[in-house]
Amino acid sequence: MTAPVAGAAEPGLPDVFDPRGYADGLPHAAYRLLRDRHPVAWQEEHEVLGWPAGPGFWAVTRHEDVVRVLKDARTFSSCLGATQIRDPDPADLPFIRRMMLNQDPPDHGRLRRAVSRAFTRGRVERFGAVVRERARALLAAALDTARGGDGVCDLVEAVTDDFALLNLADLLGVPAAERGLLLDWTRRVIGYQDPDEAAPDRAGQDGRPADPRSPAMLHDMFAFARELAAHKRRQPADDVMTTLATDTELAVAELEMFFFLLTIAGNDTVRSAAPGGLLALAGHPQAYRGLRTGVLGMPAAVEELLRWHPPVLSFRRTAAHDTELAGRAVRAGDKVVVFHGAANFDERAFAAPHRLDLARSPNPHVSFGDGPHVCLGAHLARLQLRVLYEETCRLVPALAVAGPPRRLVSNFIHGLKSLPLRLVDVAPA
Repeated sequence: MTAPVAGAAEPGLPDVFDPRGYADGLPHAAYRLLRDRHPVAWQEEHEVLGWPAGPGFWAVTRHEDVVRVLKDARTFSSCLGATQIRDPDPADLPFIRRMMLNQDPPDHGRLRRAVSRAFTRGRVERFGAVVRERARALLAAALDTARGGDGVCDLVEAVTDDFALLNLADLLGVPAAERGLLLDWTRRVIGYQDPDEAAPDRAGQDGRPADPRSPAMLHDMFAFARELAAHKRRQPADDVMTTLATDTELAVAELEMFFFLLTIAGNDTVRSAAPGGLLALAGHPQAYRGLRTGVLGMPAAVEELLRWHPPVLSFRRTAAHDTELAGRAVRAGDKVVVFHGAANFDERAFAAPHRLDLARSPNPHVSFGDGPHVCLGAHLARLQLRVLYEETCRLVPALAVAGPPRRLVSNFIHGLKSLPLRLVDVAPA
């Protein structure tokens, strides 16, 4: 097979770029068609939701090819054009490359080791105890709300948003009075494609949306990071920001970008995965009963729920040199975008992928990526999800979907804005 002309998609191919295409969940029919017939397919990057058109990209949908792209950093670079589908402003690219996520080895490894030192075993163990108490308290309050009304509660509003946010704030050492800022920044950066989440007053001089990852848009977050780091140097505590602030190998700009990465990725990975897992359990009552009774084990269940609802939909790489991928000629400078949700439902890697199998083994999902950029906080995310599901099983006898969930309009994050679930049966008045 040969590559199509750059900027022109082949006739009849589904569009997996448009963020609005994810408002009803993963586009499984489109993914299946691409995996079966066009596993590396050229996608037009058209103007949408006020954002300008781009040059287009290769969409990678088969599990084997996704893993190859993620593992081969020499061929598929995170640094050349960063990791979002849309190209950043060229003037912003040097700034964006300060983030570990947007670097290639060996530079990436130095920063990864620096932040890894912040997650000591003792700190993680203490974090786990706090997480469990928080899960119990939030779920108990949600049950009280449900019992006091019609038996239904929005689990995103009542549990999962606060669960992810407060856990992250404790880990970082953000003062209680300032914790709302973390959610505000996360919504600004993650929800920029969603008309409900994007701030209408944040437009550029040309009237188009302003890039939420640009230096100008992150000025307040970085100023807060510097102030917090200075405070931790004066009054050190047992938290991640103290460790980073006192690391003499970290430049100020690197510290700022670590705070950005931990705040956004550390919050939204759990914030997106947790309600997605609960929605899956509510839609599969027999599986939920198996978890509650202990017939099914929680560690394997967490992995399957992550496969079923990957928190990240896509990541971009840039071809460092001419290469071939699934028979396509990829040229140096081409954008190559992997689609996690498509890979997680690839029949070539998973038996009966559309069956929720909480005992599935092996389960080589790519929900946390793969290769040198595999999610740094994956073990902490798994801990939080395991504890939340364990406490849900302990406190909530049955889950049922009480209304359609509202999903984030995004081609990047697989988020839920609301999740109405029936937690208890309430007798009619």
